[in-house]
Amino acid sequence: MPVTTSARPESAAGHWTVPAGAASTFSWAYDDGRERLLALYQRGKDRQWDAVRRIDWDLDVDPTDPLGTPDEALPLHGTPYWDRLGTGRRSELRQHFAAWQFSQFLHGEQGAMVCSARIVESAPDLDAKFFAATQTVDEARHVEIFSRFLREKIELSYPINDSLRTLLDDTLRDSRWDMPYLGMQVLVEGLALASFGLLRDTTSKPLPRHLLAYVMQDEARHVAFGRMALRDHYRELSATELADREEFVIEGCHLMRNRLRGTEVLENFGVPRAAAVRIAEESGYLRAFRRTLFSRIAPCVKDIGLWSPEVREAFTGLCDGDARGTDLDHLMRQDDEIAEALDTERFAAEETARAEEISEMVTLGGERRSGAADVSA
Repeated sequence: MPVTTSARPESAAGHWTVPAGAASTFSWAYDDGRERLLALYQRGKDRQWDAVRRIDWDLDVDPTDPLGTPDEALPLHGTPYWDRLGTGRRSELRQHFAAWQFSQFLHGEQGAMVCSARIVESAPDLDAKFFAATQTVDEARHVEIFSRFLREKIELSYPINDSLRTLLDDTLRDSRWDMPYLGMQVLVEGLALASFGLLRDTTSKPLPRHLLAYVMQDEARHVAFGRMALRDHYRELSATELADREEFVIEGCHLMRNRLRGTEVLENFGVPRAAAVRIAEESGYLRAFRRTLFSRIAPCVKDIGLWSPEVREAFTGLCDGDARGTDLDHLMRQDDEIAEALDTERFAAEETARAEEISEMVTLGGERRSGAADVSA
């Protein structure tokens, strides 16, 4: 799977090590814990699934148009750089943008896997450890899915974006047990969930639609988990402690805003960095995309109690003036229903095909018996 070279290279061994500052916490309180988190834990156990079996990996994907992306969605469209690209290079650009997008999903999911494992290690409550253990398995499955999709279907990948790397670094270096929740469950996972939803609802291609829908079904539980745990914890913090976390949210959201530009793709197509940033910022499609994404994070930040005037002002800018956001509970129920509907459609079709195959074999068997009877007569 080729890797582009415009972003900062990884170490020679292909690893990135972040020193951990959190302490490991054991809990000897083996009581029932919080009913809501335990219910999510039970749901997490019930909803485990196998990516090899649930997803039909035989579905064809055109690497040069894996999502059915319209030209207008590409930042270079309508610029002199677009006019200079021939048909072949435009197809290549479409492939690169999809590879970049899914590569950042992949890197974010690995970050979520590491952070959820950190929550198991450092969270003070056993019910939170229980759920985070199921989430770690979920995130490993997501890494498996996106890695396979990039390797086998898009046939191209990108290194981790610098802004995403910085947010992961800040999150993992922090010694406070709640920061993996805040950095990953609320910011990275929240933004990813919104991105998945937009792509799931706009792609015309079945395989990416299915894998995004199934991943979203898991992510809805993860975001709900983060909301519950942080809401309870932040009620007990001082104004100074809350202000510190609000500053982290503002800085993290601006890092995620910058991550969405995709300038490393444009640079690979001969666009100077300064021009790439300007083109991305002037893209109407990207602005609408970004506004929709942050409108899904804003209600979560408000719900957990980090909604100071400074945070509201930041989200007003990120959401182009409207930081009211969306109904998260409704969206998450919808995410679950869409995944279940896809399962019903796919496996019902498989059952129908199997029934037809059996019927055909029975018919052929009957014809053979009839022919043998005629010969013997």
